[in-house]
Amino acid sequence: MNDSQITKTSKFLSYVLRHKPDAIGLQLDEQGWTLVSDLIEKAKPQLALNEALVRKVVATNEKKRFALSEDGLRIRASQGHSIDIDIGLAPQMPPDVLYHGTATRFLTSIREQGLLRGCRQHVHLSLDCDTASIVGARHGKPALLEIDSKSMHLHGLKFFLSDNGVWLTEHVPPKYFILL
Repeated sequence: MNDSQITKTSKFLSYVLRHKPDAIGLQLDEQGWTLVSDLIEKAKPQLALNEALVRKVVATNEKKRFALSEDGLRIRASQGHSIDIDIGLAPQMPPDVLYHGTATRFLTSIREQGLLRGCRQHVHLSLDCDTASIVGARHGKPALLEIDSKSMHLHGLKFFLSDNGVWLTEHVPPKYFILL
């Protein structure tokens, strides 16, 4: 397994487990799980997968985008779904402050509407500025927002912590953030 094969597999898994399982005829359960064996079989026309490669991608993905079930038979994306999935996360008290990275070209809309989940199920928030800046840079010139998550929580907005350490919420109204 070379790095190129691992990267290609990771992108494929993100696509089918987060956005388009039907692109390969894959069925996900309500929590986004599917059998690793089904994934391998359904991927065959597009990508040659095997159990070792799938496990390697799950284990080495630096963002921990994927999770294997305790018995190792099922796989799912940890967060970032654009399809209706209940990943079974309980609301949690967030840290006092979280961060969101975006591109500067989106700031006018964000200042007016707040952070919207768009086609995903949640807005993704980071614990630190560096991670949020990296995320923002993927979309253009980065801008960094500091989120008053403590106040949001006190006002009844819910937060969830994904398996890979990304904080999730449905919306961040403009009054709860400042541009850094």
